[in-house]
Amino acid sequence: MADNEKLYLPAGSAVNGPCALDIDPGRAGWGYTALRVLELTSDGSYDFMTGDSEWIVLPLAGGCTVHTQDRHFELRGRESVFGGVTDFAYVPRDSRAQITSGAGGRFALAGARCERRLPARYGPAPEVPVELRGTGGCSRQVNNFAAADSFECDRLIAVEVLTPAGNWSSYPPHKHDQHRPGEESELEEIYYFEFARQGGFGYHRVSPSRPGGADVLAEVRTGDAVLIPDGWHGPSIAAPGHDMYYLNVMAGPGETREWLIRDHPDHAWIRDTWPEQPADPRLPLHGPEDTP
Repeated sequence: MADNEKLYLPAGSAVNGPCALDIDPGRAGWGYTALRVLELTSDGSYDFMTGDSEWIVLPLAGGCTVHTQDRHFELRGRESVFGGVTDFAYVPRDSRAQITSGAGGRFALAGARCERRLPARYGPAPEVPVELRGTGGCSRQVNNFAAADSFECDRLIAVEVLTPAGNWSSYPPHKHDQHRPGEESELEEIYYFEFARQGGFGYHRVSPSRPGGADVLAEVRTGDAVLIPDGWHGPSIAAPGHDMYYLNVMAGPGETREWLIRDHPDHAWIRDTWPEQPADPRLPLHGPEDTP
């Protein structure tokens, strides 16, 4: 049974040292998915052991250098999550890693417990697939930097979603909390939110898919996170005047790393209306070519 009061984490409620947000499987009460948001001052550094998890270092604001396995990766990064697609670095399990930043910045560490130890790698920004999903008021942009079919990981799946002001994202509501071969994956998920303007906000809904399941209706702002152990999730609604960003981090027990979802039966028909409408002309908010 979900402890719904612990599924919404407002900014500042999960601080750990230089990490403004630190969610590990123990804190979340599940088996695999983790997320840290690291804040470094000028000439700052952060050392960590990866343990039994694989990690992706993703610049949110600023650039950094990632040292691991006798390799180092210079991440150019970006001014903000609304400023362009970023490069990133993959750090394998059972490794020591260090992140340094001359100018400082904010960096997401998306992680997942895993079995295989894959090589450390660099992910170039121009190779990140940028997808426009939905149409009309459901239009949003998805940066598939570590989607299941775009970048190899053992269990980790992670994408960025940018939603223009006033639009509904993560819609129609969908779920991935059961193993149904060829139809649905079992995946835990974390949503981490940022907004383009000061005072920006939106709303996020998770409704139960089973008795006693996850049930959240939260007003979300920059730095907030929502944990989704199960349930129908969506919509994520961007308030008028406020473009919204969220980072999705997922992992689960399935033998195959895949993102298979089931739409809520009351709203699945909405997806069929998309070919009848144009995409929001504000999209894409940016592409790989816009990265500074």
